[in-house]
Amino acid sequence: MTTFQRIDLGWLLDELVNGLTDAREAVLLSTDGLLRGFSSGQQRTDAERFGAMASALHSLARSAGYHFKAGGVAQTVVELDEAMLFITAAGENACLALLASENADRDLIALEMNQAVRRAGAHLAGEPIRRPENEDLRSR
Repeated sequence: MTTFQRIDLGWLLDELVNGLTDAREAVLLSTDGLLRGFSSGQQRTDAERFGAMASALHSLARSAGYHFKAGGVAQTVVELDEAMLFITAAGENACLALLASENADRDLIALEMNQAVRRAGAHLAGEPIRRPENEDLRSR
């Protein structure tokens, strides 16, 4: 059985959130919703919930692109009364989501998120590794 090595990219998300005045929190996830990293200040359960929402929205946007023959998804933005949610493709099987205040600079956030995706590059690809046969998955 082949599995992927988990690399915590929370440090990258902390740099992203701390570098943007209006950013609140961020998560990095696989497109199937598995959490790859989250910014500090969040509880893991909250980060997992954030990741699940981002995965669902990203999937819906991909479906819209497919249905309307409009191509892939570069970014999804959800405007809320008191916040904005940004979801950016981060390679073929990952996405980066960031929650910011309603007054956030969209262009700056998009730029910084794309730079974070480029910085994470190799970590997002995840080289497959062999799990030792005697390793029990339940111990993780």
